Amino acid sequence: MLKQTDRPVPPSGLTDGPAVLALDGITKTFPGVKALSDVSLALYPGKVTALVGENGAGKSTVVKILTGIYQPDGGAILMDGQRAAFPAPQAAARSGVTAIHQETVLFDELSVAENIFLGHAPRGAFGLIDRKAMVAQARGILDGIGAQIDPDHKLKDLGIANKHLVAIARALSIDARVVIMDEPTAALSHKEIEELYELVESLKAQGKAILFISHKFDEIFRIADNYTVFRDGQLIGDGSIGDVTEADLVKMMVGRDVSQIFPKRTSRPGAPVLTVTGYAHPTEFEDIGFTLRTGEILGFYGLVGAGRSEFMQSLFGITRPSAGSVEIDGVAVHIASPADAVENGIVYVPEDRGRQGAILDLPIFQNVTLPSLGRISGRGFMRLAEEFKLAREYTERLDLRAASLDTHVGNLSGGNQQKVVIAKWLATQPKVIILDEPTKGVDIGSKAAVHAFMAELAAQGLAVVMVSSEIPEVLGMSDRVIVMREGRIVAELAGPEMTPETLVRHAAGI
Repeated sequence: MLKQTDRPVPPSGLTDGPAVLALDGITKTFPGVKALSDVSLALYPGKVTALVGENGAGKSTVVKILTGIYQPDGGAILMDGQRAAFPAPQAAARSGVTAIHQETVLFDELSVAENIFLGHAPRGAFGLIDRKAMVAQARGILDGIGAQIDPDHKLKDLGIANKHLVAIARALSIDARVVIMDEPTAALSHKEIEELYELVESLKAQGKAILFISHKFDEIFRIADNYTVFRDGQLIGDGSIGDVTEADLVKMMVGRDVSQIFPKRTSRPGAPVLTVTGYAHPTEFEDIGFTLRTGEILGFYGLVGAGRSEFMQSLFGITRPSAGSVEIDGVAVHIASPADAVENGIVYVPEDRGRQGAILDLPIFQNVTLPSLGRISGRGFMRLAEEFKLAREYTERLDLRAASLDTHVGNLSGGNQQKVVIAKWLATQPKVIILDEPTKGVDIGSKAAVHAFMAELAAQGLAVVMVSSEIPEVLGMSDRVIVMREGRIVAELAGPEMTPETLVRHAAGI
């Protein structure tokens, strides 16, 4: 344990001088789970430290301790070498610690400026909010990060990327010395990601210490100066990013070599199971048509706004098409709701698992069995033993990591939440499963598990549609790839045609 007068010693491999913010020997325990065990972390001025680890490694717990949401059970938090305490988020903010989360809560009906300064707006006479000063300060922060956004506009009028910039501006509205970025590029296009990199460089130039959490190794090696790896709540290694390779980090993260993320598989497509013809929507997509066979993985690729997810949601009955037809096993079917889709053997794992895919306040076993209640109930009564058996079968096949099946889904890591959603729909024994960004926000070990399971499903004869924005994933898992741009199919690729350059050219209209 460090004494109050001690300065934090940089972890092994780090020699960047005194840390702005450090954790020393931090331990955090929840009922039945030791989330952190004697971990350390140091953040330095003008440096980006990448925090790397699988889902469930303890990264989110560390962020919540740094921002005052959780209190450590043991160990010390130090600011400039002096012991500090963050009993509440306000205390962390006053000390200059701010976080940009993957899913920041903002308010659509408030203006951009009001969202940025919610809870700490500048005050004028009689303690009233000084709107003029608030708008001026908001404009200054937005200009500082290169965001061309009117601070008087309602948040609901902005697109996803601009909302994300507002969230960044909100985080920077305090006089931050430490900026935590938790999966900051998840909802951004390629151009917006490049702009975020420029913002990070600007923050470094201002001397801010940055903690960067990402599952994307290209991002980590692009902008990080240092790395820290957690596994199962323990510190595994740290040092300069220039001293390690991607393979080194993977081995530290998962405790083993992961030489091949994408499983080797022999494609043996069978008979047509799904045929879509002339599918259209008044505003989102037009003239979508394709055939999907049993045992096939069909990839859908496109840039942000291509209409892929909108089409999948319509195919699942969430929105109504204006034209088009669907056949299952050669028989025309009418899909007017998700219940119709499930009845006809089509299931959909959405990109937004928190809002559309799971009920976070229910335990794992109830989430998994929810669409299959007819199979595990009789005479109006639930057969609890069968419910647990069904949930256990599919969560074990996906290598779900949780203390028990009674654990609420909201308490799981993002990757494990995704596994619950996939298990829920697989338990219905579908003919077609649509996976929309199945590994978004998922660590490399969980990605390998999801990919292996996808290959297993295809080998068993299930037809898989995979929507993905990650080119290696599309090329590594798909038998064929359909490329969409501006709501239309612009290419269908197979075999030697499936190259990164070809995908990008079609998607961008080059």
